[in-house]
Order: sequence, then C-alpha cells, then structure tokens
Amino acid sequence: MNLKIGLVGLPNVGKSTIFNALIQKAKAEVANYPFCTIEPNIGMVSIPDERLEIIAKKEKSAKATPAFIEFVDIAGLVKGASKGEGLGNQFLSHIRNVSAVAQILRCFEKEDVVHVEGTVNPVRDAEIVDLELILADLQTLEKRKEKTEKLARTDKKAKDELKTIEKAISFLQDFKPLRLLKEAFSQEEWFFLEKVLFLLTPKPVMYIANIGEEDLQNPLKNSHYIALKEKAERENIPLIALCGKIEAELISLEEEERKAFLEAFGLSEPGLFQMIREGFRLLDLITFFTANKNEARAWTIKSGTPAKEAAGLIHSDFERGFICAEVISFLEYINVESFHKARELGLVRLEGKDYLVNDGDLIYFKFNV
Repeated sequence: MNLKIGLVGLPNVGKSTIFNALIQKAKAEVANYPFCTIEPNIGMVSIPDERLEIIAKKEKSAKATPAFIEFVDIAGLVKGASKGEGLGNQFLSHIRNVSAVAQILRCFEKEDVVHVEGTVNPVRDAEIVDLELILADLQTLEKRKEKTEKLARTDKKAKDELKTIEKAISFLQDFKPLRLLKEAFSQEEWFFLEKVLFLLTPKPVMYIANIGEEDLQNPLKNSHYIALKEKAERENIPLIALCGKIEAELISLEEEERKAFLEAFGLSEPGLFQMIREGFRLLDLITFFTANKNEARAWTIKSGTPAKEAAGLIHSDFERGFICAEVISFLEYINVESFHKARELGLVRLEGKDYLVNDGDLIYFKFNV
C-alpha cells in the first residue's frame, strides 16, 4: 500500500528542518520500533496512537509495533519547475510517486533567512506550487489528447477518455487544481486521471504553516497564518501550525523535559504528531489492531476494507484460508481486562469475510489452510 506523503516547498521555508525533525523522531524510537531510511530523502515515521500501548499492556505483549507512514523530502521547487527549471523534472517525478502532498509554507519573518521571492507570503507560495503542478498536468493531458484523438475515431473507450481529458484541460486552463473539482468527475473518470495518467493536481493536499516560536501559543496573531487559514478554509484544505525550529529541539529532549517544554508553550503535543495523523486521514486510512503475548500491532488499511482483505495484510495464508474474524471495537475493549475476558463476556463479535473493518477494531483472525 502506498502511504507516501511528499513534503513540498520553496527554498528557505523550513522544509528540510521539518523533514529532519520527522526522521529524528523515528530514530529516537529505534530502540522500540523498527525503522528504516530507504534513501537519504525518505523516512518511515510511526503514527502516534495511545490505543496501541493500552492494548499491549492489557494483553501483556512483549512489544508494540505501530503503523507507519512514509514521508518523502521532495527537491525544492522554483518557478518554472514544469519547464525543467531548477530541479523541476526531479521535483515532478517525485510528486507523481506520492499519494498526498504536504506543502510547507513559511509564515515567519527572519531577516537573515532570505525568501526566494523576496518577501514572506504563504498564500502566494502555495499558488506558485499549484501553478507548476497545473502546468505540468496540462502538458501531460495535451500529449495524451493528441494520441487519443486518433484512437477515438474507431474506439469507444478512447472516445470516453477523450471527453475526460478535454474536461480536465478546461478546468486546468482556468488555473484550478483538479482536487478542487473532484465532484465534477465520475468515479471512473477520476480513476483514469489519478491512476492511469498519474496527474499531480488530483492529489490531496495539506498545508503546514511554519510559524515563529513567538506565535506558537496563538498563531492567529500572525497575519501570514491568518491569510493562509482563510485560503485553506475556502478550499477545504487541512492546515496545521507548527514551528520547525521548536520541533527539531523537542526531539533531542527526554520525555519529562519535552513535556515541560511543551507546557511552557501551552501545547499538549508536538506539532509533528498532528501532521502525521492529519496525513493519515488525508490518505483515507484507518487502523486496526492484533495482539498476543509476543506482539501488539497496529495495521494500516484503506477505509472500507473487508475483513478478508485485511487478514491478507498480516499473511497471505490468513486471507486464503479465512474462516471468520473475532472483533471487538476499542471503545468496548477499553472497559474490559483483556480480549480473553471480552470473549467470556460475549462482547466479541464473529464477522465474515465481507465485514468492513472499522478504525480501532481489535481483531483475531481464524483461518485454515
């Protein structure tokens, strides 16, 4: 399953600081959880979830393995990326390989950190990124259109594809990213644009406002953040405010020091945790759990996944020989001593292969191969 989120931003907006803080978070947990850096610019980061620790404690599991999400530090963008300016081709190819985009947008003023555009303006920066993706998609669609027009004379499928291509081009020519117009396309059309043509602007987006530490307690004091928040609300884009500098400092602290540091800024948790969870939601993912004495584990699946398919994530034999799933929701489970006790109390349900797994389900799969 592709769980990649690409970090995108103009130069000097704090993208690398935030990515490095994410990676340091993962390294800090290496003693407890598996972690790997696949390439210098890719890192697997665990998803904070208190439910897993509760389950591991109740089931007396030897270890707890969280779900993970992959973050990719994508090459910095400059104007003209769609025409190959800067690292444009690398930038665009990396975006094609992610499922969602986190735009890092600078909302802090600092004279010794020069902004590539001369002034701090996160709304403008977001529009620069969108424009480059729109122009890249237009290039892709125009090339495909030329090829499809010939086939459409005799092929009905090609004729339908041509209509979809022309509709997408008309929207993009108004400089609107396709993610804002998803309802204008059928499910089949959207699949074609997203999964066949690998267009960039259908990808879901979240905004990460990189603010100064002086604005952490109340980002609404920051005029740049306010302008970005208005844009995010208009376009229904998730927005998270964090301070990259503070996030990087938090990682190096011990747990008690970290708590005290957060309390000093009036925060309950690091901004990175919110960013990771929001990325999880952006990809329409949910978590289910399995547990025994050896391991309690969180598993990541798409919302709407049937039980038999979820079983296959654990092992292909579980899916091939699926009999049933014993299921209890976390909200019910939290009130009992253990899964075994829940069985005794009749709180565990038997579900078949077509049961759609819910977020927070604790499941024991029965199979026979």
